[in-house]
Amino acid sequence: MKHLTEMVKQHKQGTATGIYAVCSAHPLVLESAIRFAKKHDTPLLIEATSNQVDQFGGYTGMTPADFRGFVCQLADKLDYPTAQLILGGDHLGPNRWQKLPAAEAMAHADDLIKNYVAAGFSKIHLDCSMSCADDPVPLTDEIVASRAARLAKIAEATAQEHFGESSLEYVIGTEVPVPGGAHETLTELAVTTPEAAKATLQAHRHAFEAEGLSAIWPRIIGLVVQPGVEFDHTHVIDYQPQKAVALSKMVEEYDTLVYEAHSTDYQTPQALRQLVVDHFAILKVGPALTFALREALFSLAAIEEELLTAKACSGLRHILENVMLEHPEYWQNHYHGDSNARRLARGYSYSDRVRYYWPDGQIDEAFDQLVRNLADDPIPLPLISQYLPLQYSKVRAGELTATPRELIIDHIQDVIRQYHDACQGVQTHKE
Repeated sequence: MKHLTEMVKQHKQGTATGIYAVCSAHPLVLESAIRFAKKHDTPLLIEATSNQVDQFGGYTGMTPADFRGFVCQLADKLDYPTAQLILGGDHLGPNRWQKLPAAEAMAHADDLIKNYVAAGFSKIHLDCSMSCADDPVPLTDEIVASRAARLAKIAEATAQEHFGESSLEYVIGTEVPVPGGAHETLTELAVTTPEAAKATLQAHRHAFEAEGLSAIWPRIIGLVVQPGVEFDHTHVIDYQPQKAVALSKMVEEYDTLVYEAHSTDYQTPQALRQLVVDHFAILKVGPALTFALREALFSLAAIEEELLTAKACSGLRHILENVMLEHPEYWQNHYHGDSNARRLARGYSYSDRVRYYWPDGQIDEAFDQLVRNLADDPIPLPLISQYLPLQYSKVRAGELTATPRELIIDHIQDVIRQYHDACQGVQTHKE
């Protein structure tokens, strides 16, 4: 079932529907998302990025087939129909191999696409915007588009080979913020101009025609642009609709196309809803979900310290800090300032570099001990009120069980709910 094509069709008919993409590999985040989608009987789009999952394992250690198996196994366990799952690949291209010559990097990108499509990923973001070792900087639209068309041709052939047909849905365009949040303090962002967006579309259309791919153009459903949203370590640049009016208007000229907005994490519910109304109908969210996971775990660790002696506690926060200091490669190039500023950033930054450390064996063991410690006896309601007040009101209303896992999952779902609500269709004026 072509969930995304149908969403775009409804959106273009004047019902401002959208879809959010969960960009995380954390089991508790994915469980939260799957349970939420099941409860609301909606499709669920889950995406893996090219540095997270690739043919060599990426930083998660998973190939595309591994990731699909992992997600589908979780869906089966939670009795969520896999027919409702949409798996997407994000920034697929030579991103991981930019330090290699272009020919070598693109050969790896060819294999990357084959692996994603063969594994059953059906939403493919083609991103060849990055310069390789022997490339000019920056690349021209024509080079970017020709490389994207090369990968699309491989994707189509792979789908035909493995499934007998291709119903792949594509996203093109590259004008996105730094994945995972900006490294520097931000005050304002330049919104993509309509002229730049049109140039991207034109270059890709010509490149697809040159590869004999004109027939798949209606399946290019999304164009990545910068609507003026971003976050750094402590600030969020909120969507300002008045600055994106021309860009929003431009996409109305295309019957099968909407915009995809990256780095929408931490936007207000009102901003998320307005983004969808303004045709930024695919909303990507990742760090905000693991940030919510971290918030819940820090809160439970504080409750644990109130209830148990120091010797009996999991020491989750202390262990996490030590592991991050012993293995600084995931945060040291992102967090700056004096030692106290870096300490605060390690624990609380919107960029949430903590998310790279949850799979660590010591941290995972501490997490398990934390959950065990708080699962033996009921958590006192006043402590839930103190540290997880949003969950407290649901516990008091009888809507939520006060176990550690349920409290964590509900806290993550509070973020997911904002995206779900933003994507619900409302009738808009259509001439």
